[in-house]
Amino acid sequence: MNLPQSIADHDIPALVALAADALQARHWMLATAESCTGGLIGAACTELAGSSAWFERGFVTYSNAAKTEQLGVDAALIASQGAVSEAVVHAMAAGAIARSQARVSIAVSGVAGPTGGTPDKPVGTVWFGWSLDGRIRTERRRFEGDRAAVRAATVHHALQTLVQELAR
Repeated sequence: MNLPQSIADHDIPALVALAADALQARHWMLATAESCTGGLIGAACTELAGSSAWFERGFVTYSNAAKTEQLGVDAALIASQGAVSEAVVHAMAAGAIARSQARVSIAVSGVAGPTGGTPDKPVGTVWFGWSLDGRIRTERRRFEGDRAAVRAATVHHALQTLVQELAR
C-alpha cells in the first residue's frame, strides 16, 4: 500500500483511522506493548472515537520488571540482550498477543534520551515489533532529535508500518 505523502509524513490521526478501518474489516483487535513511548501509541489509537471496536488494550512496560510481569518476557533474555533489542521487542510483541484478546500487536523499546545511550545503542535507537495473525516482524530504527521528537517519530513509524502491514 502506497500511502499519500501527507499521511505518511505528517498525520498520526489519519494513520490511526486507516489502521482502524483495516482492523475492523478483519474483525481483529490491536494491543500495544510500549516502553519508551509510555503509552503514546495507545493514546493515539484511543483518541479516535469508537476505538473500542478494534483497540483491545495497551501494556505500558517501562521497567524491565514490568516487561517480565505483564508480558512474560524472560528476565534472562533482558539481562543478556538488553531491554532495547530485537529479541526483547519480539518477546514483547508475542507477549501482548498471548496476554490479550488481540490478533495484532505493536511493541516498542528504545532509548528516547537525553541520557541512557551507549555506543551500541545511542539515544534515538528504537526496536519495533509488529505481530499480525501469528507472524512477527521486527525492525531497528534510529531517530534524531530530543526526547519528544524521538517519541513522536516512534509513534508515527509504529502506526505507519502497522498500516502497511495490514495492507499486505
